[in-house]
Amino acid sequence: MDKGLRVGVISDTHGLLRPRMLEVLKGCDKIIHAGDFDNQETAERLDAIAPMYMVCGNNDWWWRQGRLETLRFELGGLRFFLIHNRLRIQSLPEDIDVAIYGHTHRYEEERVGKVLWLNPGSCGYGRFGLPASMAVMTIRDRKYKIEKILLG
Repeated sequence: MDKGLRVGVISDTHGLLRPRMLEVLKGCDKIIHAGDFDNQETAERLDAIAPMYMVCGNNDWWWRQGRLETLRFELGGLRFFLIHNRLRIQSLPEDIDVAIYGHTHRYEEERVGKVLWLNPGSCGYGRFGLPASMAVMTIRDRKYKIEKILLG
């Protein structure tokens, strides 16, 4: 039976790779990272777990040369738009199904029209009194299910 495509959605690792996060990602086919790695080693370790779609965050100054601030891609028949800071979007392309962002460290999941807006929160250091979190998106037949995961 087809279990679908499992995608780990993370942001704002800030150099911290929590054991629970790594455990969850090892069960994923792909990883989406919405920026703020803070160092190259973090990006390389995550990319070794599963192929990764990624953008630069405001703390990725070390990495900006030649790296993207936005990325469009397709997974499981769904069209994605990835950015670190949602407020920097001038206009969202009309054909997008899922827009993923980070920066605020706050988990958010909201449908606006036909678009799912998803911020997995921060899976790095806790900030602003918010819990560390991530999401796993399972895609099957152009449909998706989101699982919010608190990391403690």
